[in-house]
This record gives sequence, C-alpha cells and structure tokens, in this order.
Amino acid sequence: MKRISLLVLTAITLYSCGGGGGTDLQTVLDGKDLTAIREKRNEIASQQKELEMDIYKLDSVIALLDDSAKLPLVTTIEAKTENFDHYLELQGDVTTKQNVLIYPEISGTLYRVYVKEGQKVSKGQLLASIDDGGLSSQLAQMKTQAALAKTTFDRQKRLWEQNIGSEIQYLEAKTAYEAQESVVNQMQSQVAKSSIRAPFSGIIDDVIKDQGTVVSPGAGSEVFRIVNLSNMYIQVDVPESHLPNVTPGKNVRVYFPVTGDSVTTKVRQTGNFIKPGNRSFTAEIPVPSKNGKIKPNLTAKVMINDYTNESAILIPQSIVSENAEGEQYVYLVGSDSTSSDAIAKKAVIKTGKTQGDLVEVISGIENGDGVIDEGARSVKDGQKVKILTVE
Repeated sequence: MKRISLLVLTAITLYSCGGGGGTDLQTVLDGKDLTAIREKRNEIASQQKELEMDIYKLDSVIALLDDSAKLPLVTTIEAKTENFDHYLELQGDVTTKQNVLIYPEISGTLYRVYVKEGQKVSKGQLLASIDDGGLSSQLAQMKTQAALAKTTFDRQKRLWEQNIGSEIQYLEAKTAYEAQESVVNQMQSQVAKSSIRAPFSGIIDDVIKDQGTVVSPGAGSEVFRIVNLSNMYIQVDVPESHLPNVTPGKNVRVYFPVTGDSVTTKVRQTGNFIKPGNRSFTAEIPVPSKNGKIKPNLTAKVMINDYTNESAILIPQSIVSENAEGEQYVYLVGSDSTSSDAIAKKAVIKTGKTQGDLVEVISGIENGDGVIDEGARSVKDGQKVKILTVE
C-alpha cells in the first residue's frame, strides 16, 4: 500500500515540476509561439492520459488489497421492549334486540296515525288508534252499571254492619258489584287494544299502513316497525382455540367499512356452547350509536384484543429466515475481538404472535441488541459488515 501511494505522489510531483522531459510550461507561454504552445498542450494531454491509466491501475490494486471495500452494507435496528396488543380479526353484522314489527290486536279501521317515519317515540306513547266499533260506548254503560252496583253494595254493607237486613242480601250486593267490576275491567282491556302504543323507546323506522286502512291481527297486517338504536350489538363466531383469551371485558375495536367510523367497546358476554358445525362459540359486543350512523345489519370488522405483552420485542417479519431444520433466525451485529470491525452473528429465535408486518420475538434477542434490517438476506454468520447510518 505504501509503495502504491509513493508512485502516485512521484507522478504528481514530476508533472508539477515539468519533469516530463519537455520544455517548461511558463517558458512556452512567455515565448508566445502558437506552434510551440500547441505542441506543449499535446504533450500535457498525452501525460494526462498516461496518468489516468496509472490511476486506474492503482485503483484496481487498491480494490484487491483493501478488505473494507468489499464489506456488505447493512442497516440495523435496536431491539426495544414495548407494549404489544394482538387482535383477533372477525367479521360481523350489527343487530339489535329491539327491532320489531307492531301488529294490531283487534280488527277495524285505522282511525288515526299519530307518528311519522324517523320520529323518536317513548315507551307507551300512542302511535295510532283503531275504530273500536262501539266498544267505548259499551264501556261507558258498564261503568254506569258498576257505579250503581257499588252504591248498592256500600248501602247494604252499612246496614249489615248495623245488623239490619239478612246476610244473603249483603252477599248478593257484594257479588253483583264484584262481577260488574270484572266486566268493566275486561271491556277496558278490550278497548285498550284499539290504541297502538310503543312497546319501548326508539325510532319509527317505517309506517307500513296508511290511515283509513282496515287492519286485523295476524301476519301481513303489521302497522309499524320500531327500532331502538341505543341497544345495538354485534354477535361474532369465535374459533374454539381462542376460548381462554376471548372473555367478557376484553377490549374490542370495531370498524365500519361503509361509513368509515370506528368505535371502541368491550366484550359483553360469551357463549357457553361450542357449535359442532364450525367449532366456534359466540361473543356479543355492544355497539354504541354514533351520531345515528350505525344501523342494524351494517357490516362491521371486529378486532378483539386476545393477547397483551407489556415488554415485547417486535421486529419486521421480512428479516426472519428459516433453515432446513425449521429454525427461525436473524442476524445481530457484534464486534470483532481483534479489530473494531462489525460482525454479523446468527441468532436462532423463537417467535410468537404477529400483527401486521411485525412479529413478536419470545427468545433469542435481548433488549438493546442491534438487529440487521436491510441487507439481512445477503450476509453470513461471522462475516464482517459495514453499517450504514440511516437519518
């Protein structure tokens, strides 16, 4: 190496001093002889080509003798412990336990409809009235008769308490009053069926029958659809292998591809039965309504947190290799005992869960180790490498 450097230095010195055997450059310039100047230029150009050829030869020898010029270039990442949450991804549809069709309980003409589609209603609110066919008038008469029976009973009771009259008269008056009360209650129950009321608080999703339509109990006579959007949930089938990890209270992230919305919730309950058909159990996940955008039957992507490691080491899956024995390995960066050069060291690892492009390393790598990232596929165990600093 010292000999090559000496040759380069000697050539440059000779050129600078005009040691090429020709006339001194400044003398030619001072003579202002065009022919001599051109000859001097051709002479220097020839010397330049010879020097370039010598430099090329020198570079070739340097490349052969300098080991550092042949080192593979790599980048490294530092292994650090961090929190790792793994999510089980499933597909499901939004549903609600309060999504019902409301049917009439008696036959008659739909006398009046008090609500419209999209209207919020409260439990017990009057939605529509059906013509009761004179039942209200009959009820009024029955109430009058019940009032008379009560008056008769009260008077007979006072007389009986004063030991006036017979016991049979008292019992007859009491029986007549109680029978009339029972008839009134039955008629009130019948008349109440002419009023259609909300079974729970929610939203009128559809007004199916128009005012003036003749309706009757039974299939095909539904009048309203009412939905409660505040009590929705998603039920998903979870593979039985996740039975120990998917339990009530586990965190869940739900994404709705159609609306682009996401919500965070928890597993409300899990099933106690393994379905023999697909070897799975059910998990119920409540979904809070978000600005009314989330609706029944909406497709959802459910991600259940089934595993957490607060001190996990994560590395890219792309740098993990596998040998013929099925062992997984990566290359760490170490130092040469005889020099300051970096050395690639093969490390057999054991991996755990994966999430996206990252994989959890259970053993084989310690916190703070330098792991070869770019160039990991082109190095060998014990090979010297050159580490590039990535800014």
